[in-house]
Amino acid sequence: MPPSGGCCAPTVQHKNGGTMAGNKNPKDDRKDVKKWGKEKEEQKKPASGPRKILPEGVRGIVRLVETDLDGTKNLKAGLAKVKGIGLPLSMAIVRSLGMEPSTIIGTLTDEQVSRLEAAVKDPAGAGLPTHLLDRRTDPSEGKNKHLVSSMLTITRKFDIDGMKKIRCYKGVRHELGLPVRGQRTRCSFRTGMTAGVSKAKAQAAAPAGGPAAAPGAAKAAGTTPAAPAAGAKPAAGAPAGKGAAPGAKAAPAAPGAKKPEAKK
Repeated sequence: MPPSGGCCAPTVQHKNGGTMAGNKNPKDDRKDVKKWGKEKEEQKKPASGPRKILPEGVRGIVRLVETDLDGTKNLKAGLAKVKGIGLPLSMAIVRSLGMEPSTIIGTLTDEQVSRLEAAVKDPAGAGLPTHLLDRRTDPSEGKNKHLVSSMLTITRKFDIDGMKKIRCYKGVRHELGLPVRGQRTRCSFRTGMTAGVSKAKAQAAAPAGGPAAAPGAAKAAGTTPAAPAAGAKPAAGAPAGKGAAPGAKAAPAAPGAKKPEAKK
């Protein structure tokens, strides 16, 4: 028999917050709702593209002079990826070794790679002319050399540090971060927050008691200064000339001032 206090059975509260009467906990509903960020992460990213399938006997990466070269490229373009070697020198090295510029790098044998590396480190020894080298008449050794990869970076740093140490013009420009080879700096190499000053701002910032205008400024502008009234004294420092009004007296000269010498 139900209690006399009501017609319905009392509900029992559970630990998770729900009840026996079928009421759901609002926290359970929140768990079912997915956030927008999670849905975005769940979406699969499209494939970037078809993967390259290398033919048999072709290596994907070839190590040459501290640089990983793409094995699918030809010799002419692949050697140019090494720091210190451009397309003209790459073409000359390949020709001097009797190889074809269109040869795929991944198909080279270990012996050919070693010959290629030796020619890159010493192009003069491979019979190339001197004008293709990047360090002719080295200051320390006096020899013609060609620097590549890490040796090129280290030698360049030492050269700049030496110029800074002896405080030559190029060293000072390197310290200041300015161009070294005579470039103009009015519109180029303007780094930082420095901004130009407009003419109007410069005039507004000028002091009120600035220098007086030039004597011929009013005449050039087409205006003439007004003549002083009769009986009035001229301004201090203004000479009493022929155009002065009658009865006007010149201002007394300052004490200690020299009198103008008479013309001979």
